[in-house]
Amino acid sequence: MKIAQFRFTAIDFESAGAARGQTDVPVQVGLACWTPGAEVEEGFVSFLYTEREVSWAAQKVHGISRADLAHAPTLVSLWPELKGRLAGNIVVAHGKGTERRFMGAFPGHGFGPWIDTLLLCRAVWPELPDHSLGALCDALGVTGQVDALVPGRRWHDALYDASASLVLLRYMVETLKLAERPIDLLLHPDTSAWHSLRQ
Repeated sequence: MKIAQFRFTAIDFESAGAARGQTDVPVQVGLACWTPGAEVEEGFVSFLYTEREVSWAAQKVHGISRADLAHAPTLVSLWPELKGRLAGNIVVAHGKGTERRFMGAFPGHGFGPWIDTLLLCRAVWPELPDHSLGALCDALGVTGQVDALVPGRRWHDALYDASASLVLLRYMVETLKLAERPIDLLLHPDTSAWHSLRQ
């Protein structure tokens, strides 16, 4: 099927930070949706309650404190909201490992397939020195588009980062005129050029 026939939902989690002997947990989730030929839709964001302390290092990155989480819902309680936004869509994340791991809170959820914009950008722009989300948006000149979608937010806010992943995907599809190409092009990017540059 063609890329233009699909709806894409980007997801991002911010976490409490790793602690010795404990599994990391999410403290914020953000989602944004887009269909080729349309504008990015209004997103969803929520803090997530956890009994775990938010590490100092994590707070320094995203600014989320224990006070922000005091009256937040749990991730599991947001199942209806997440299901409504993810079901039937292609899921997008930048470096999808963390997002897939935290979605393990819903065993057998069936969401996907997944597009990893980190791998996609390495495939399309292997020569860029930095493929982190912020560096890519700056290099491609799309950070202003992200700011316009989620005013008042910044990097390492879950809605901002999810929106940035989607803006990157939209930029790629529109700039390279991929809308009529098969969806497999996005699902299985060839990163061999990026790997060869790093040898």
